[in-house]
Amino acid sequence: MGFASFFGRVLFSSVFILSAWQMLNEFGTDGGPAVKQFSPKYNLFKGHVTNSLGVQLPPVEIKHLVAAAIALKGVGGILFIFGSSFGASLLLIYLAIATPILHDFYNYDIEKPQFMPAFSEFVQNLALFGALVFFLGMKNSFPKKPKKKVVKTKTN
Repeated sequence: MGFASFFGRVLFSSVFILSAWQMLNEFGTDGGPAVKQFSPKYNLFKGHVTNSLGVQLPPVEIKHLVAAAIALKGVGGILFIFGSSFGASLLLIYLAIATPILHDFYNYDIEKPQFMPAFSEFVQNLALFGALVFFLGMKNSFPKKPKKKVVKTKTN
């Protein structure tokens, strides 16, 4: 069971690690194509939050958001391979922030051709989020190994 669990974590993490590696290689001085993809979607999301909740999000440099995404995916993925709850938490944070911004199916009518790909990717990220929550729940459900008590013999 130990090897199968490790192999599953490697396969699961490879999605995040390879994506972070690709984003890092393309980052350059301007943030690469990820900034060009993320910027309009973030501005649209920011408008939704402002209109719906009346909360003004602080101005953020998109390049810094992309760098944070690379760090969360890369470090979280590597730590998750070794069964770290902290690594799973980093991946959860990334998915919770990036999923509603990048996969904005709610901005399209259901008849539009952009709706289905965005909705499909949103649901896929939701499944990844659920798998990480399941991992954390299973990791916390097993009792910790009790420490062996050293029995001291009494001498008179």
